[in-house]
Formats: sequence, C-alpha cells, structure tokens
Amino acid sequence: VHLVESGGGLVQPGGSLRLSCAASGSTSNIHVMGWYRQDLGKRRELVATITRIGGRTVYSDSVKGRFTISRDYVQNTMYLEMNLLKPEDTAVYFCDARDFSAHYWGQGTQVTVSS
Repeated sequence: VHLVESGGGLVQPGGSLRLSCAASGSTSNIHVMGWYRQDLGKRRELVATITRIGGRTVYSDSVKGRFTISRDYVQNTMYLEMNLLKPEDTAVYFCDARDFSAHYWGQGTQVTVSS
C-alpha cells in the first residue's frame, strides 16, 4: 500500500485547508485510515480516523467540530477538511492506513497556520 498526501500549505488563523491522501496498491484489505500530525519536538498525535465498514469516525478533542474526515472508496482517497484553523494546528500531517497485517504511512504534508 502506497499513500501520498497533498493539500498542505500556509494559511491564516481562521482559514481552511483540505488535505487529500491517495492510496494505491493492495487497498482492498484496509480496514481503517486516519490522519496524524507531528510538530517539531513533539510526539505524533492522532487527529482523526475513519473505518471502512460503517464509516465510523473518531476525532481528537483538539479538532472536534472543526475538522472533518471522509473517504471516497471509488477514488481510493481520504480527505481531511480543516476549518477555523489555529496556530496550534501547525504540524506535518501524515496519512495512515491499516490492513490486517501491516501499518502504512505517507510521507507527510506541512500545514502552517500563521498570520
């Protein structure tokens, strides 16, 4: 499974961005996908996840109500719609996918929230 993120960039506080994660390869056994983020000197933290069956979503408290995770199964792409961005949302955002035998990561995309 190969994951490629896109959509990061520089945005002002209060602004919006939409991240994409394109999955390729043996994606049929992926049962959950998610977004994580990591800022300099900090641990990687969960942002949101979505299950293949049922589309059940989980969000960290810090982004709940502002971010929305979704997945297009036809295009094999996952999205993260980010609204009301804050400076503390600044980080490298990583796409994550899990099947029954392995855990896959993308290369990350930088999101910077600054005026």
